Amino acid sequence: MVFDGHSDLLYDVTRRRLAGETHVLERRHLERLRRGGIEGLVLAVWTSRARGETFWEQVPGAESTLWRTEQMLACGRAELAEQQEIRLVRTAAEAEAVRAAGALYAFLAIEGMEAIGTDPAGIDRYADQGARMGMLTWNETNQLATGAGGDPEEGLRPAGKAAVRRMQARGMLVDVSHLNDAGFWDVMDLTCGPVIASHSNCRRLCAVRRNLTDEQLQAIRDTGGVVGLNAYHGFVHTDESRQTVRSLALHAVHMAEVMGVEHVACGFDFCSFMGPGNEGAKGLESAAEVPDLFAWLERFGLDARERAMIARENLLRVLAGPGLPPR
Repeated sequence: MVFDGHSDLLYDVTRRRLAGETHVLERRHLERLRRGGIEGLVLAVWTSRARGETFWEQVPGAESTLWRTEQMLACGRAELAEQQEIRLVRTAAEAEAVRAAGALYAFLAIEGMEAIGTDPAGIDRYADQGARMGMLTWNETNQLATGAGGDPEEGLRPAGKAAVRRMQARGMLVDVSHLNDAGFWDVMDLTCGPVIASHSNCRRLCAVRRNLTDEQLQAIRDTGGVVGLNAYHGFVHTDESRQTVRSLALHAVHMAEVMGVEHVACGFDFCSFMGPGNEGAKGLESAAEVPDLFAWLERFGLDARERAMIARENLLRVLAGPGLPPR
């Protein structure tokens, strides 16, 4: 059984519910999740209005990031309320109870906090909604931080540093997957608890800005955090012919060598429903193919215990930890 630490299904839910559809998870996604052995997932609230990349450009009134965020949260609540197969949780103990009852558990995450502006009280609103992890930015630059698509030398802004402290005070994990390098190291200087990269791979094996250097992997290890394997083809290998599930398994092997297997997790970022260009690696195009990744890990010598740690235990362990006060 597998815990997917980064899922954009709320994007599809919101797009379809705003168009009048209901029961989106049950009708369009649940069968693949079940077939792939997914026992739980982290549902990301991703509200970017990047030109040409999202449906928000066609939604009247969607200019406000705060409005888009509230719409996605509302659609997510309505979707989860009309079915019992996927249930929202806040703690690892709640997740285990839901799993034991035969349902899928779902944690909530914020993928980009542009909506709060410079007000760290916005973190409280996210936490009160149940969010257990969050990213200061997506790929853009906002009033908190610079994303992976921005100036690599521009770190966290004062409001971003205050937000990190507030997140940790509220027990929210700081997720660095979309930060640029300078912002990453600023978080490392501030942190007093585990930091995660929910959906990033190894820059040593695929030299793109969204992947992590060995030094960054080790820094996350030193906080007690985890890094989630990302299935998106462009983060697996720069050679198109090698953008495969086998190559992603090699990222897991490298992470285990650099950090220790207890710091490797899953964060697949499946988003083929967003259209061409968003495909997963060959052989890992959707949640249904997740068992093939673990078959490759077995071939590469990871034993059953190590595979279970990567599949679910490592991220659940981090989520089970207590919230820590700010420095």
